[in-house]
Order: sequence, then structure tokens, then C-alpha cells
Amino acid sequence: MADNGEILLRVDDVSLQFGGLKALSNVSFAVRKGGLFSLIGPNGAGKTSMLNCISGRYRPTSGNLTWNGEDILRHSVNDRAHLGIGRTFQNLALFGHMSVLDNILVGRHHKLRNNFLTGMLYWVGGARREELEQRRFVEDIIDFLEIQHVRHEPAGTLSYGLRKRVELARAMAIEPRLILLDEPMAGMNLEEKEDMARFIIALREEFEMTILMIEHDMGVVMDLSDQVAVLDFGKVIASGAPEAVLANEHVKKAYLGEADELLDELADTAERAIA
Repeated sequence: MADNGEILLRVDDVSLQFGGLKALSNVSFAVRKGGLFSLIGPNGAGKTSMLNCISGRYRPTSGNLTWNGEDILRHSVNDRAHLGIGRTFQNLALFGHMSVLDNILVGRHHKLRNNFLTGMLYWVGGARREELEQRRFVEDIIDFLEIQHVRHEPAGTLSYGLRKRVELARAMAIEPRLILLDEPMAGMNLEEKEDMARFIIALREEFEMTILMIEHDMGVVMDLSDQVAVLDFGKVIASGAPEAVLANEHVKKAYLGEADELLDELADTAERAIA
């Protein structure tokens, strides 16, 4: 659960524009330390653009992003990883030809202390010891995500569900305080979703990570989230506790372009939660 209401990340009036296209318009919300905040909305609502602004891939046209009260807009993607912001991607961004183990080790790059000169003395200096330390850390993540049996397989040969786990493992490898999950369960079957939900719960409870998640499965959003914000055409149309947000009439209308059954699911889920 969230830790005493302390704000870890604050988004204030963030707007993002590409030429004449406004992807985000004065978006504001706050993610509490130790919480799970879900960002939902129809396709094209600006959810991934928001994560790209937080992680540093995009620079907002206007607005502010504060991390523990510090402005992070001047920080690069790598700087934000050092601060403790990690992420996964909606479209998998693994190195397909590399092994699972090596893909995850990429996430440890910013933790390396040795430089070129100490690397030249690999066998007599500290570089070899450091590599062993990093590999032990990564092996613990592999065990946690139950992917021991594929650790030496090329990532590109794995099933979609396993590749999703590998990408989560790489994000975990930076030891983030905040992890951004972009549709972690998209394309998964029921069993794979249940496994991923179990891992996400453990990220909070065992690893003490704060989570900001984009997810379309309303059952998952209701079950896992503390707070929810809904984006539609780049604007926040509702935010708050999951059951209240999903019962909001404006939220239901925002999903009209998706599917009638999604509207029914939103209504039924919210009514059950309130009851």
C-alpha cells in the first residue's frame, strides 16, 4: 500500500505537442510512494506519451515533472534511471539475438563502477568480481520471475509471454524506486495474466517498488490499483479511487469507441466494487 501519502512523482499541467498535434493537454496527477497508480483510457489517448515524458524519451512542451520534489525535466533518460525510474514498453524492446541473461544484464550497465583501465586488468583487478556480483543479482531476478529454464536462450526465440517477463526483468535490474509498466498484460492468455499480476503484487510487497501502470484489463485495474486516472484525447477526465472512477459517466462515454462489452464490463465492475 502507499506509504503515508508521501508523493514520489508529481505531474503538473504537462502538455506535449508534435507540430499541430496535441498529444497531452495540461495533465496533472500524483503518484504516492509505495502505491500502484493506473493510467487508463481509449487507444490513442496519450497514455504512452505520458510515460515517455516521465522516463525522458519525450520532453513536454510545457508543465512540470517533480521527483521527490526535484525538477527532473533537465535530466536525461540515463540520469532518470540513476534516480530510480525504470520502465517496460508496449512494444517489446529486447535484443532478440542476445540471451535472456545478457538482455537483463543491460539493465545493470549504469551500476558498473569499473572503467576502461580497470577493465584492461579484468583478471587481476576488480572488474571480474564486479561482473560476478552483477550476474548474481540478475540470477535472483531470473529466479523471482521463474525464467530459469530460458536464461541462455536468445530472447527473440521465446514466446510472447516469456519475452514480457524478460523485459520486466531488465526493468527490475536497474533497481527502480518507480517502475513504469506499459500494458504489461497485453496479448497474454489468462494464465499468463495471473502470473504477471502475481509478479506485480510482489514488486510492491517484496521489492518495495512504486508502480505506474497502463492497462486495458479493467479487472486487473480494479484488483491492483490504489488510484486511477483516465486520459481521453490527451486530457484527464477523471481521477481517484478505482471504483469511483470506473463508475463515472464521463469515463464510460470515453470508451464508446472501443466496444460495447467494455462499457458493460466497466459498469458491472464498478457496481460490484461499490456494493
